[in-house]
Amino acid sequence: MKRLSLKLLRQILGAAVFVAITLLLLDVSGYLHQHLSWLPKIQLIPALLAANFVIVGILAALTLLFGRIYCSVVCPLGIMQDLIARVGRRRKRNPYSYSRPLTWLRIAALVVFVVLTLLGLTAIAGLIAPYSTYGRIITHLFQPVWIGANNLLASGAEQVDSYAVSSADWVFYGWVPIAVTAATLLIIGYLAYRYGRTWCNTICPVGTTLGFLSRFSLLKVRIDDAKCITCGSCARNCKASCIDSKAHRIDYSRCVVCGNCIGHCSTKALYYGVKRKSPASQPEEKAADDKVDDAKRNFLVGTAMLAGVAMAQQAKKVDGGLAVIEKKVEPKRSTPLTPPGAISARNLQQHCTACQLCISECPNDVLRPSTDLSTLMQPVMSYEHGYCRPECNRCSQVCPTGAIRPIEAERKASLQIGHAVWVKKNCVAITDGVSCDNCARHCPTGAITLVKIDPDDESSPMVPAINTEVCIGCGACENLCPARPFSAIYVEGHEMHREI
Repeated sequence: MKRLSLKLLRQILGAAVFVAITLLLLDVSGYLHQHLSWLPKIQLIPALLAANFVIVGILAALTLLFGRIYCSVVCPLGIMQDLIARVGRRRKRNPYSYSRPLTWLRIAALVVFVVLTLLGLTAIAGLIAPYSTYGRIITHLFQPVWIGANNLLASGAEQVDSYAVSSADWVFYGWVPIAVTAATLLIIGYLAYRYGRTWCNTICPVGTTLGFLSRFSLLKVRIDDAKCITCGSCARNCKASCIDSKAHRIDYSRCVVCGNCIGHCSTKALYYGVKRKSPASQPEEKAADDKVDDAKRNFLVGTAMLAGVAMAQQAKKVDGGLAVIEKKVEPKRSTPLTPPGAISARNLQQHCTACQLCISECPNDVLRPSTDLSTLMQPVMSYEHGYCRPECNRCSQVCPTGAIRPIEAERKASLQIGHAVWVKKNCVAITDGVSCDNCARHCPTGAITLVKIDPDDESSPMVPAINTEVCIGCGACENLCPARPFSAIYVEGHEMHREI
């Protein structure tokens, strides 16, 4: 294998995956999800939560064969850390050095992640899940900039009578998602800038789990003792800090097979492959802590815990250019609304890692991140900006964990996620004495009819009557109700969805 070929291959594959996932999360048109929605489904934790054991088996087999290439090629958060580390590396002559593994911290973080997931607190556990973390970073910090640039381009195109680019609305979801995401990015970014892959090798549950497997991989970065002059160049360029050049040892539980060390070895003492049988060579593949029995035990413990998780989880708008339209305020719902396909609030809570992909893909701005602690950053529904169109099923098509199961558009039209409730004190027919049939006219299932509030008085106003057995909770009535700021009709969620 030629020098740098491993590094170049890793960079090409990693860049392709990184750009594709980033564009998928930024996409506001819905076009990319038709071609790239499979990418989130090959991430390890989403595959485990979706009980997709084919993907889990493939990732495990690849790790046992090639080492932790997942972290350098498939994981977008790992690739993002590499980009940040590259900037930090340029500022220092000798950026890295060998450090002993913090095994106790890695195991503790994995145990906490598994326990929280088994308890159904997947939203909290998802705060350290790599793919979900990257999804939140892109959605809440970079997507607003992307939409702003898109709208600027659309405005410029409109000036020359071109409508090839359409503008998109950006919805402010509140400061909590932004604050949580910004804090996460600052912590991970600082660690990557100063120390390289520290987050991956101390906190990340995927890195820890695959680290157990990679100790036993067939192909590894190996040291030829006969050629090594102990110059330390490999250790100074190892962003995982896993090469002890003095002892000629590599901690394979932390090595992500980036190829940096091979490229900087002047004597070609480093190579990637199977162990060469040579009398002069020494078994350099000992882990840094030389505890093989512990490694096997940790591997079994970590695999069992994650397997347990998999089994337990199966611009201001105006009216006619004259009057400013007052913004709607979200009603207080006794039961939050969960997306069609979620099956139940419990299923969503147990499976969703809050990657924000469904929120990014929602064309009607119905989905938004929850600020409730038990479901933090998981999607909830509200209808101030749009309603859940019966023919739209995009969120169910992109969810990688099974938190929102795939549903056909035809079936969605008969799936009840909630029911409408009329609020008499807000209805314009009562407060303003005007005739209004917006809710009844736009109800796609015919669940709303107008009746006289006083059947014995011919002049009494017509108000909505709701058939809750037919209502599917789409929110068309709530969204299109002219009452401001609180709608005169709103949707209460159901803990369990049902077909009508």
